[in-house]
Amino acid sequence: MSSHKPKLILVYEPEKACFDRLIADGFAPQRATEISSYLAQSTDLAPEFEALAAACGARGLSFAPVALDDAAQALDGEDARNTLVWTLSDGIAYFRGGAAPALARLKGLRTVGADDSLFALCQDKFRSGAVLGALGLPVPQAGLARDGKWLVQPPASAAGWFVKPNRLGAKIGIWPDSRAADLRHALELSRRVFAAYRDDVVVQPYVAGRNVRASFLGLMPQAGVEALGIAFVDSGADFQTMADSLALYGETGEAAKAAGNYVEPELVAVADAQPAADARIREIAKRLMDGLGLRDVFSIDLRVEPDDTVHLIEFEVCPGLPCFDFRAYCRSQWGLSLADAMAETAANRLAGRERRVATG
Repeated sequence: MSSHKPKLILVYEPEKACFDRLIADGFAPQRATEISSYLAQSTDLAPEFEALAAACGARGLSFAPVALDDAAQALDGEDARNTLVWTLSDGIAYFRGGAAPALARLKGLRTVGADDSLFALCQDKFRSGAVLGALGLPVPQAGLARDGKWLVQPPASAAGWFVKPNRLGAKIGIWPDSRAADLRHALELSRRVFAAYRDDVVVQPYVAGRNVRASFLGLMPQAGVEALGIAFVDSGADFQTMADSLALYGETGEAAKAAGNYVEPELVAVADAQPAADARIREIAKRLMDGLGLRDVFSIDLRVEPDDTVHLIEFEVCPGLPCFDFRAYCRSQWGLSLADAMAETAANRLAGRERRVATG
C-alpha cells in the first residue's frame, strides 16, 4: 500500500501564457487580450491557492497548482493511487487546457471532471450541437459560416438569428448586434469574427426567454441532478456581450471594478418562479450525464421561455469556478466556500468514500 500523502493537482493555463502565444502567432494585442480573457478564472483563482492549500490540508491532502506548460513534467512520477488531477481551463484551439486530462490519462492518474473527449467536443459549438441534437435534446439547429461564406446554411427563422464564434467562449466575439435580423448581417458578422479571431461562426435561430445557468459540483461521487443549482442570470439585457464579460473577470474585470463599472448579474432560482422548467432542466442534465458522460463538475447554459419551453444552448466541462455564480452555487447548495467545496470534492474521491460535509 502506498505511503504517499493524497494530493490534488490543479492544472491551469495562465492568461499571459495564452496572450504571448497569440502575439507570436500574429494576433493584434487588443484581440489577444480579448481571446486570453477566456482564461480569467486562472487569474481570479490564483489569489486563493493559499486558501485551497489550507482547505486541502484540513482534509489530509496536499495541494499543488501547476501551470499548464509545466504539467507534463509535474505529473511524472506521481502516485496513481493517491493523486487527483483537476483541470481548471479547457481548450483545443486558442487554449490548450484540454491537454491536461489527456496527460493525466497518459500518466495513469485519476481526474476530476469529464473525460478528455468532451473537453474537445464542448469547445466546438457546431459539432457539439450536432451531438446534442442526436441525443434528442432541445438545442437550436445551427448553420456555420466562415469569412462571409456559408459552410452549412442555417434554418429559416422568423425571429432572426444569433451569431457567435464557434470555438471561443466567455462571450468573446459577441457584440450588441450579434442578434441578426437577416442572413446578410449574419454573414457580415462572420467576416468580422474571422478578421478579428480567425474563427468560424455558428448561426442559430434566435430563441426567446431568460438566460439560465445550471451549475454542478458532485461533492460526493454519487451526487446526481438533485445537486444542480439552476438560476436565471439576469443582467438587464437580452444577452451578455464581450464587453460585459470583460468587465466581470480577470485583469480587465479588476480594472472595471476599480473604475466603478462592475455590475454583477442577479441570480434567481428557476424553481421559485418556474418549477416546471426547473424539472425539465434536470431531465436534460440527466440525459447529458447518462448519454454524454458529464460528471463531477460542469455547467449548462439554457434559455427558458415564460411557458416553460427550455432551449439548451451549450455546456462547459470547465465552468468558471471563481465566477460569482459558481461561488453562489457552492454556498447555497453545499454551504461551503469555493476552496472548501473543491477540497471536499477532491478528498471524497481520493478517499473513495462519502465524507460528511461540515457547514457553518
